[in-house]
Amino acid sequence: MTRRVQILVALALTALWGAGIFAAHAGGHLRFLDRLEATLTDWRTQVRGVQRPPDLVTIVAIDDTVVKRGGSYPLPRADLARVVDTIVQFKPKVVAIDLLLVDRSAAIGDATLANTLATGPMVLAAAAIFPSASENVAPGSAGPLAVLPQAERFLLPLPAFADHAEVGIVNVATGQSGSPLSVPMLFRTRDKVELSFPLRVATRALDKPLTIAPDHLMLGDRAVPTDTDFALPITYYGPRRTIRTVSAQSIFDGTLNRAAIENRIVVIGASVAGGGDFYPTPFDSLMPGVEVVSTAITHLVAGDGIVRDHRVHIADALAAILLPMLLVGLLAWRRSALGIMAAAAVMIAWAGLNTFAFTHGVWLNAATTLAAAVPPVAIFAGVQLWAGGRRTQYLAAKSRSLAQFQAPAVQEWLSRDPNFLSKPVRQDAAIVFIDLSGFTSLSERIDPDALQEILQAFHARIDKAAVDCGGMITGFLGDGAMILFGLPAAMPDDAARALKCAIDLHRGVEHWIASLPSAIGGQLGFKIGAHFGEIVASRLGETHQHITATGDTVNVASRLMEVAVRNDARLALSNTLLDTADFQGAPDGVLSGPLLAQVRGRSGVVTVWFWRDRDGPKQAAAKAEAID
Repeated sequence: MTRRVQILVALALTALWGAGIFAAHAGGHLRFLDRLEATLTDWRTQVRGVQRPPDLVTIVAIDDTVVKRGGSYPLPRADLARVVDTIVQFKPKVVAIDLLLVDRSAAIGDATLANTLATGPMVLAAAAIFPSASENVAPGSAGPLAVLPQAERFLLPLPAFADHAEVGIVNVATGQSGSPLSVPMLFRTRDKVELSFPLRVATRALDKPLTIAPDHLMLGDRAVPTDTDFALPITYYGPRRTIRTVSAQSIFDGTLNRAAIENRIVVIGASVAGGGDFYPTPFDSLMPGVEVVSTAITHLVAGDGIVRDHRVHIADALAAILLPMLLVGLLAWRRSALGIMAAAAVMIAWAGLNTFAFTHGVWLNAATTLAAAVPPVAIFAGVQLWAGGRRTQYLAAKSRSLAQFQAPAVQEWLSRDPNFLSKPVRQDAAIVFIDLSGFTSLSERIDPDALQEILQAFHARIDKAAVDCGGMITGFLGDGAMILFGLPAAMPDDAARALKCAIDLHRGVEHWIASLPSAIGGQLGFKIGAHFGEIVASRLGETHQHITATGDTVNVASRLMEVAVRNDARLALSNTLLDTADFQGAPDGVLSGPLLAQVRGRSGVVTVWFWRDRDGPKQAAAKAEAID
């Protein structure tokens, strides 16, 4: 499978994963994502910071001060009637009582409260009773209202109170973290649909007709975007008491400010410690439920709520599919630090865009997109790392294999410049040839495995001498080798290093032959030729290339081995090599000559010198052993 096909398959699987994650979560599965989204929502709310709410709502709190004055909770109906009566006298737009008036009390107190409720625009709270702790009950009918939370029944105020007021369901929907993230606007039982408490209050305060559209609500001519189940997403303005709050005790003390009530929405609710109606929010560990409800009322009336409607869900679906594909594509595009940096930049940009949208009133889902993006990106990156490791091992093995055929300097040069010697180069270089004598006849008499061991040992001697002197073995010629000095670039000491290599080879191979059994060593000899001059360096071959040198210098160096044999010597050196190496002789060697020699394949003559150890073969062998 080609790399392009692999990338296309990875992108297709990534898209399917993202679509599956979004569909599964939208279908009510993967509930752990709701807890993650709640946590991320709290974080984004804190990033946005505290906001000043529109000054539309006043909360009249039945707090600990009021309870201490009366000595009991719930507040006696007669005292509640006094609170409501005082508020009505200050001409509010609507009075919303966030207290469940479902039980009978003292007859006089109930009658007094009923009469008071008839004096002004009132909305009372009712509760929906669900069959389980969850309010998201599976729909039982088709149509837009089928997605509404279905209650077993509604817990309504006493008829004596409900006859003088409108009624709304006060339940809120809490996320996995316990923090209310939305308030349902509509509730249903088997036979009826009821409006929520905040929606009743907002409708009464605005005095505009309510229209229920398939995917949103209309308050007059203003659309109220809701979630898919007609829930109103809420985002908190700040900690408790950010919305204007006064204590009901100010009514009993006669200190209530008329400006806090007049022409405003007034919500009466409990904030008694231990009262049970408290919720965690991004700004508070405990916020009274009346403030949660008042936040929803403010959103509805002011139109400043956060948007999480069907268009936002489409954007969420696209993000869950496209973002992972983009990240995987970037990692596939550049399997290096650049690709990782590009993918990280995209993730940071997405996080910034998501947070920016949230702080400006659009709630894009973060948890679903992360769940869609992180696993495929992690898997793809892991596969990339694994494949990269395998590729690194493969390249390292190739490098080690290459090192067996190319000198380290040439290998390094090829890694930097793959086109090295793609065109022939003419330059000066030194050439050393070595060849075993008697190897062919020996191979006819001994075991092939023993013969292979002899050849490997001989090649090892050549390889060590070449590497130590910085030469490049251009090829092993069966029982011989050619060593080149001058690549990857010509150096001033090429001739000197070639001369040293030739002498080291003379001593090393002589010592090695002396160490062999006499039946073998007595049949072997060797010859070495070395010359310096102009060569043509190039790469030969198509699919399997090798570096070599050609020209008259190579031919002369090879023929010098024949000159050495004819003159009963083992090492023949050209005068050109010695002059270029500035050789002044050595105390442990004897240089004899010069000899004007005719070499095969060349019309002129070559000035040749012969080198041997001053101390003879045994002492030379000892020196070679010491060097080893």
